[in-house]
Parts: sequence; structure tokens; C-alpha cells
Amino acid sequence: MANVTAADLSSFLAIARHRSFRRAADEMGCTPSALSHALRQLEERLDLRLVNRTTRSVALTEAGERLFARVGPAFRDIDDALDDLNSLRGVVSGRLRINAPRVSARLHLLPVVTRFLGRYPGVQVEIVVDNALVDTVSEGFDAGVRFGETIAKDMIAVPLGPRQRTAIVASPGFFDNHPRPVTPEQLRNLPCINLRFGSGRLYAWEFERGGIELSVAVEGPLTLDDTDLIVDAALAGAGIGFAFEEQVKDHVADGRLVRVLEDWCPYYSGVYLYYPSRRQMPAALRAFVDFVQADNGRRSPA
Repeated sequence: MANVTAADLSSFLAIARHRSFRRAADEMGCTPSALSHALRQLEERLDLRLVNRTTRSVALTEAGERLFARVGPAFRDIDDALDDLNSLRGVVSGRLRINAPRVSARLHLLPVVTRFLGRYPGVQVEIVVDNALVDTVSEGFDAGVRFGETIAKDMIAVPLGPRQRTAIVASPGFFDNHPRPVTPEQLRNLPCINLRFGSGRLYAWEFERGGIELSVAVEGPLTLDDTDLIVDAALAGAGIGFAFEEQVKDHVADGRLVRVLEDWCPYYSGVYLYYPSRRQMPAALRAFVDFVQADNGRRSPA
């Protein structure tokens, strides 16, 4: 198509990825007004509206979605090819965008990333925290972090951390005024701190003992969408909270939280770094996957 340049398409792709002129402009190193002008020129050349924009939102039109779906992978392949040339000089560089839920980002991903950057200073890593399940490919991420059970079968997954176990906790002061539950069903009669997923669904707490599996829909005066906040609320005496063992082990050890129903708390497979199967992996992603696998080897018993 006449007069449509790679720079035009790069500007459009940044807008499509971020759904924000401000964030896209930050990536491109220009002003939002300059980016808006570039988009208008591209739309005029194509004689199609690509983006619907209001003062509050940016959304792709059908034409914009189709262009994003076709051009986005092609530009990623170009970036990957250029990054791969650095390996000929013995240098790993490039950018990595990784999506992860907050608790996994804090407990597992960030410690590995900081060690990785110490070895590969030429790589830039962006971690985007999002507790909702997202399509990492369509949203422009190189990789994601999730529990193994939630990862699509067409993705390649690498263990990022050990198995996870849940923990049901409350403050000692809370149990001064409420009985300690000895079965999961007794939680229905106690004030609990609800967890709401990014999808809007309330989490029904899951339990398992001796092959018996239970799911309990709890109730209480407080609902939160983040397990770190649930731990804070439990510390403040707001109710019984659901979290992961690693999040609360120090609080339990120093007596600020009390665990209950420990023999009913199941283990999960742990979190995984996952990425799409691609013929040519970006050099930075390949180096990070290798680093994670080596890190797993160091943590595993001989």
C-alpha cells in the first residue's frame, strides 16, 4: 500500500498493544499528540479507521484488530531476527515483556529476573502485574507466569518455583472472639475475607484430605482481589483469610498469624513460565528460559 512505512505500522502497533496513547508514546519516545497525528495519517492513507478513541478509552476497530493480528507477529519476527544477530557477537540484548499475577511476580518471578539482569545487563525486562488470565500473544507479551493447571496446552511451560500450598490464617486476636474451625464446612459460620478473581468470580476455597475434596463458598464483610491484601487484612483482624504458605510463613513463625485447617490445605503444582512455541525464539527470551532452567537445577536436591 502506497506511503505506508514501517514507522507508521510501529506507531500503530504500540497503540494497539498498550490501548493507551500515553503509554505507547512512552515506548516510542515521543509525545501522545505526535503519536495521535501519526495514527491519523495512517488511517487517511488506508482510508480506514483503525482505532476508536474517547477521552477515557482506546479500542481497536475490526480493521484495527485484523491489522494488529497480521502485522504484530511479523514485526516480532523482525525484532527477534535482529536480536538474534547479537548472539554472533556474544551479546544478549533486547526487551522482554512478562505478564504475571501479583503474588507470583513478587515471590517467584522478580527474584529470578533480578539475578538474570545481573548476568545479562543488555536485556530490558518489563513485568506487568495482572491477576486476570490474559492472552499473552495478542497482548504483546513474550511470556507469562501462571499455575500449571491454567496454562493452555499449546504453550511451552518451564517450572519457575516449587510446589505451592495454601494456608488458612487469622490473627490471634480474631480467635480470642471466634472459635477455630476444625472442618472446612465450619468456615461458613465465620467471617472470612473473600477473594475475587479478575473475571469477577468469587473464589470458593478448595480443600483436600485423604482423597476427599471440598469446595467452600465463604462469606464475610470484606472482599479483596489480591492475596497480599488479604494477608494484611488478616493481620489487622478483619477475618479468616486464604493465602499461600510462602506469603504467611514469617507471620506464622512470629505469632502474628495463626494457621487453621492445615491438614486440609492442598499442594498445587507450582507456577510456570510459559511462552508460545515459535520457530525462532527471541535471543533475550531464549537466554531467560535457559537461566530459569539452570536456576531450577540449582534449587533441586542432588
